[in-house]
Amino acid sequence: MQELLSWLNFGENTWIAQVFFIVFLTVCVNFLVRLLLKKAQKKSLQTENPWDDALILAARKPLALFVWVIGLSVVAEIVQTVAANELFEYSGLVQQIAIILLLMMFLIQLIKNVEENFLKKAKKSEIDSDEITVRVVGRLLRVSVLVTGGIVVLQTLGISVTGVVAFGGVGGIAIGFAAQDLLANFFGGLIIHLDKPFKVGDWIRSPDREIEGTVEDIGWRVTIIRTFDKRPLYIPNSIFTKISVENPSRMLNRRIYETIGLRYSDAAKVGEIIVAVKDMLKNQAEIDSDNTLIVNFNSMGASSLDFFIYTFTKTTDWVHYHEVKQDILLKIIDIIHEHGADIAFPTTTLDGLPDFEKFTDKISDKSASA
Repeated sequence: MQELLSWLNFGENTWIAQVFFIVFLTVCVNFLVRLLLKKAQKKSLQTENPWDDALILAARKPLALFVWVIGLSVVAEIVQTVAANELFEYSGLVQQIAIILLLMMFLIQLIKNVEENFLKKAKKSEIDSDEITVRVVGRLLRVSVLVTGGIVVLQTLGISVTGVVAFGGVGGIAIGFAAQDLLANFFGGLIIHLDKPFKVGDWIRSPDREIEGTVEDIGWRVTIIRTFDKRPLYIPNSIFTKISVENPSRMLNRRIYETIGLRYSDAAKVGEIIVAVKDMLKNQAEIDSDNTLIVNFNSMGASSLDFFIYTFTKTTDWVHYHEVKQDILLKIIDIIHEHGADIAFPTTTLDGLPDFEKFTDKISDKSASA
């Protein structure tokens, strides 16, 4: 650095010209670095490898700022030789801290870019990647960079890290009591990540609480669920450690369980109808024949002879399931009618009344005698 300053010695009292030259040189180098990185990024976009894009994009801003840090450091040394000031004595320390911060900025942006590229690549190739795991790992890496960078900065400033850790231990106990809910939610989110009872995009519900909807985001403190009437529901993560959670999105099949009643006058046809319905279900492409399939006469109701069907569809999609169920029920109605039977409905039969014609004759005789 001193050799450069001596080379720029235009004579006595020429420090202003030196400063101007260094600033001008810094601007030129900064422009050149930005131009080269911009061209490098354009070429990297033409390749199939997404990781070079993440590296170059993360390096653009820190490198440009690094050029200014070096240039301003040289300017500070020039000014210090002319006007001695205590502030300029810290220029070297400021330069070191600035370089550490720029390195932290580069690493944090690189981690973020790699995280986004990984998720995009997984989505394009239709890989069943765990989005929650990727995002949590990315957050942990960024926090690690921040903590490590903070410790290095403290060491650079001459602050004892041992004392800070000891103070943090005592303060952590006090903070722990004051922020029990916050810590409970944090560890609740960590348990969700480890156990993976659900992920973003899953439909979940809880029989213990009025919670049902699609998971939109799993944060460190709350999980956001979009209910079926499109309302956002913000649930603290600690709640999920205390309740039962059902995840219908991971169903293997959907069940059709219906009871159908026939008229008592069709008692002789019940057996034939049950056999026909069972054969129809076995031949349905949308019915999972490897699962339980039951069609049996079940009970004699007050107004009907009841039989039930118990089977499972191959689809788990909610809309398509109802289309399959509708088709099955309509075919059962057709089978019942084909056998000359019909579906029962509540009826009342009155027995033991006198013959209606004799009853009316008696009434007419009494009227005539009167």
